[in-house]
Amino acid sequence: MDLPREFTIRESTHRVHNPFTEEHLATLGRALRLAPGARILDLACGSGELLCTWARDHGVTGTGVDISTVFLDGARERAAELGVAGRVAFVHGDASGHVAPEPVDLAACLGATWIGGGVTGTVALLERSLRPGGMLLIGEPYWRREPPDTATVEACHATARDDFRALPELLEHFGELGWDVVEMVLASQEGWDRYAAAQWLNIRRWLDAHPDDELAGQMRAELATGPARHVRYQREYLGWGVFALMKR
Repeated sequence: MDLPREFTIRESTHRVHNPFTEEHLATLGRALRLAPGARILDLACGSGELLCTWARDHGVTGTGVDISTVFLDGARERAAELGVAGRVAFVHGDASGHVAPEPVDLAACLGATWIGGGVTGTVALLERSLRPGGMLLIGEPYWRREPPDTATVEACHATARDDFRALPELLEHFGELGWDVVEMVLASQEGWDRYAAAQWLNIRRWLDAHPDDELAGQMRAELATGPARHVRYQREYLGWGVFALMKR
């Protein structure tokens, strides 16, 4: 059980595997006003930057779960680098079935709501690990602009327009599920650029080092078309944000 290799090639240097800059992540941590010692569960945690930096900056503890052995190795190295290895732990596993053994203060899933079959299922999954009065974090795309055609929808990694909501619709949906939105930090177009453009350099350097790899043709085609597709579609039409929720 692991993440397909093309994902780790694209994002080999990423600390945050979403269109969130490190500054956005730090802003979110400050905005939540977490108490020292607060316990966090981060499902599909990637390289663990949320847990590692918040443990350093806010004194929290926590566990991250991810399917990628490569990203988890990076998370453990990052925890050691920041001196927080004793406060955070990383588990290799399928986040879609993970429930914390003890209730946590904050349960998060940033950019991977597929683990619950969408926003609704992921909120329900996270709630199973949350203490009464705790907080959820959901990172999710939304339409910045209404997509005009199928090409735009597919270039934004959706199968249909209804895969994502407009921002007001998304916030209303959280309310329909019985949760108050108590904070949010939205990615910027610059954040999308840093996320996407860093992948292009990672791919190019990987191609230079592995010209005969079985994935070389696929990755070369992606690099040839990805930059124009990003600026034509994803950058213009797709937003992304992290939303803090508390049960009503």
